[in-house]
Amino acid sequence: MYAVVKTGGKQYRVAAGDTVEIERLPGAAGDIVTLDEVLMLGDGANVTIGAPRVAGASVAAEILEQARGPKIIVFKKRRRQNSRRKKGHRQDLTILRISEILTNGAKPSGAKAAAKKPAAKKAASFTDDVSLIGGVGPVLKKRLAEYGVTSLKEIAAMSAADVAKMDDALDLKGRAARDEWVEQAKELVAGKPPRAKTDRARADDEQE
Repeated sequence: MYAVVKTGGKQYRVAAGDTVEIERLPGAAGDIVTLDEVLMLGDGANVTIGAPRVAGASVAAEILEQARGPKIIVFKKRRRQNSRRKKGHRQDLTILRISEILTNGAKPSGAKAAAKKPAAKKAASFTDDVSLIGGVGPVLKKRLAEYGVTSLKEIAAMSAADVAKMDDALDLKGRAARDEWVEQAKELVAGKPPRAKTDRARADDEQE
């Protein structure tokens, strides 16, 4: 059986077990989501077309990952007006694995299992601001945003090659590796205070 669903203004043909990349839906990895806007159902030679939706039909899916698409450059120029605008954009995406196609108002079988799971421990809170990294001020924060990096989690997930590429693109002269941006970002995501604040507190203790 397959279904055609609409989400994010686009239509997707899906079947159980498929992995699809759609525009961002709220939720975390492991959550079960239901896509209610089913436009068509197909089962062999039997095809049901909605008007515009198929009554009682839905598609259950598990969120595998909240991701972002490739960076694109949006450049606008008005001739002879001395007007140019250049912006970067990365689309927020959700990667889903289709669990089952439901009919006649049935509920997802994974929903009950998810409800029985014990509540997960609250992660340590943190402020997702790249300027909390030592040495990153407003100007460098703006340059990072233009490069496509706006989150501490993005920096924390960078490999050495990613850091080197960013360093070259922004002409950081090795600052990112030297100041341990990746390590600092991981500490901040884990809820630890910024290193600059910790170092300042340590210096005050030593003076006393």
